[in-house]
Amino acid sequence: MALVPCQVLRVAILLSYCSILCNYKAIEMPSHQTYGGSWKFLTFIDLVIQAVFFGICVLTDLSSLLTRGSGNQEQERQLRKLISLRDWTLAVLAFPVGVFVVAVFWTIYAYDREMIYPRLLDNFIPGWLNHGMHTTVLPFILIEMRTSHHQYPSRSSGLAAICTFSVGYILWVCWIHHVTGMWVYPFLEHIGSGARIIFFGSTTILMNFLYLLGEVLNSYIWDTQRTKPPSCQDTQSSLSCAKPVQNLCKDTYMLEGGKARA
Repeated sequence: MALVPCQVLRVAILLSYCSILCNYKAIEMPSHQTYGGSWKFLTFIDLVIQAVFFGICVLTDLSSLLTRGSGNQEQERQLRKLISLRDWTLAVLAFPVGVFVVAVFWTIYAYDREMIYPRLLDNFIPGWLNHGMHTTVLPFILIEMRTSHHQYPSRSSGLAAICTFSVGYILWVCWIHHVTGMWVYPFLEHIGSGARIIFFGSTTILMNFLYLLGEVLNSYIWDTQRTKPPSCQDTQSSLSCAKPVQNLCKDTYMLEGGKARA
């Protein structure tokens, strides 16, 4: 039995993200009043992504609870769609963007915090909120990957999606500079055009690498290539993380219309 059911963990994480977002939006910062508002910062976009993802997780758990034992094929079909959306969101957005924000922020912060998080911000953002935005994202998403197996999309479609997100955000940052004459992040002011192109290209490559890392990590944790019996390879582990493993595999496999082994 799990010490804490994963359904409870998801609710707690969702509430923590809602609290972080509310506290962040309540801060009166000059940058929030300029063009793009909070949406020009990847950190804020990532917080929204994480909150939406865990919201989908909670909704999936509730739907699973209501659907279990009903025998309604339409409800089970809708549940499978919800699970597919949950898995796609983690694979394409929640994991790569979340890990990217944590890794890049603290790397630049360690080199020179003024380039990414000027000391002036300490007057507006308390330390706990900074860690809520830039630190806890990583353990939260790793907890989710450890407690539930997620079905990744095809590699080509997944990489295409994360590339689209990366290029879209880069174009958004460039557009803000075009409109306001200022870069969203201070360090972009101190490097030349060629260096910016290299940086933007490198971040896109890094995003793709993090997508592949998530795919490998998910497979490693759950050993999807070698685990036997087949019933335990099923991706729909959201039905009951608090139940014994045998019952969990049985329930989730039966959702797919298969016959689980006793």
